[in-house]
Order: sequence, then structure tokens, then C-alpha cells
Amino acid sequence: MALEAGFGDDGPDPGKLAGVDPCHTLYTLGQNVASLLAESLSGMSETKGFVKLVGGAEDQYMPTGPPMSPLTVSYFTMWALFDARFGSSRETMGSCILRVAPAFDCPSWLIDAFKRMQRSRMGFYVHCGTVSDAVLLREVGTRETVACTVPAGYIGQEGQIWFVRVLPPPHRLCPRHIVFNTPYVIRDYPERAFVEYLKRELARIKAKIPPRTDDAHGHLMKYGPEPNHWNEYIFCAFSDYQHEAVFLTGVPDIRESLPHA
Repeated sequence: MALEAGFGDDGPDPGKLAGVDPCHTLYTLGQNVASLLAESLSGMSETKGFVKLVGGAEDQYMPTGPPMSPLTVSYFTMWALFDARFGSSRETMGSCILRVAPAFDCPSWLIDAFKRMQRSRMGFYVHCGTVSDAVLLREVGTRETVACTVPAGYIGQEGQIWFVRVLPPPHRLCPRHIVFNTPYVIRDYPERAFVEYLKRELARIKAKIPPRTDDAHGHLMKYGPEPNHWNEYIFCAFSDYQHEAVFLTGVPDIRESLPHA
């Protein structure tokens, strides 16, 4: 695997990467390599479940970004690679890639990026203001606030609810978390509505969560009650968009609150 300038065997140096945000570039590179590996693996009989699930979702939701579809490419690609489970062992393409990556001579820092992306998930976050050009986000129902870079360029307003995938800093020289997808900003519903929704949903899917799962909330946000749950929510809740953000409204399990349910 050829490495670009600024990437060595011991890991990438963000200071040598060109682009608006070199820390975000590390993850976009990882996503691009994962997509290439997924394309190679998708021809195998063992991954036919992946092709059926993701291909069906692609046909149904047409992920491109508004106005064609509210499912942006940045959102859908991460869901397809790292959240969509298939087969009897309930693998994701990301977990398969982690198994075969050493055979492709992937450097350790790239494998680390795959691991972070595989552990990541979507979440509902409260906008807690800004510090310099960083957005402070706190997951609903929790107290910890993290400073985030938003590569899409949307700064937003304090008190907003965002539906986003927040990735941890990919390198020791990267001081902030990364909001990897174009922010989905939920209008007209406060944090309390989503805290109550998550309680209801967790109660409904309790029997479906593996008994040894330590983080039931994380399991729900990553896999949903069924594979297309979060895709369907975005599709049904879409209300408006601008270049840097997509706007939603409604609570997932209250159909009358969703404009396109």
C-alpha cells in the first residue's frame, strides 16, 4: 500500500497533511481505504448478506444529500461500513476489514483508525456553545462535554439537538473530537423529548440486546432496533437543509411528529 507524503510506518503527522483540517483528513483517508477494501470483499460469498442489506438501503434511500435525499454520503458510508450487520455472526464490514487488514500490509496507525471508526456510532447531542472555532457537544442524558471540529463548517446555536457521529481525536497531535457527518440538526424538540424516547426504545428492545452488552444505549444508537432504523428516521424527519447542515424535526417513535412518516 503506497503512502502519501506525511505518512510513515510509525504513523501520520497531521502537521504535514494538506487540507483544511488534517485531523479530519486522517479519518477520510481511513474511510476511503475501508471503502476500497469493502469493494474487494463484497465479491465473496461470505459477504452476500452485506451486499443485499446495503444495496437495498441504497436503492430505498438514494444516499446523495439534499435535495435528492436527506441521507448524506458522509452519513450513509459510515453506516454501511461500520454499523450494518450481516451474516449469522452479525459482523460488520468494518469488523471483517479489521480481520483481513494485516494481509493487505495496512500500517498500524491505519488499523487504529479502522478500530476507532468501528467503535463509533451516531448519537443525539446537545449544542453547549462554542470555544474559539470548536463546538461543544454533550450527549443527551449525560454530563460530559467534548470540544469538536465540524468539517462541514456548521457552527450552530447553543441548545440545538444534533444527530451526529462524533469520532475521537485520531492522533496525539489532534486536540479535538471530529463531527464526521454533515450535522443533522433537530428543530422544535428539546433534550427531554429524546431522553424519554431513548428510555422507551431501550425498554422495547431489551430482549434483543445481547446479555453481555455493557452499553445498551450504545448498542441501540449503533445498530438500532432493526438495521434501517436510523436511516428511516432521517428520511421521515427531514424538513430542510443548507450547504453545511440538514434539518430534521420529530421524535423517532412518534409518527405524527415526522413530516414524511
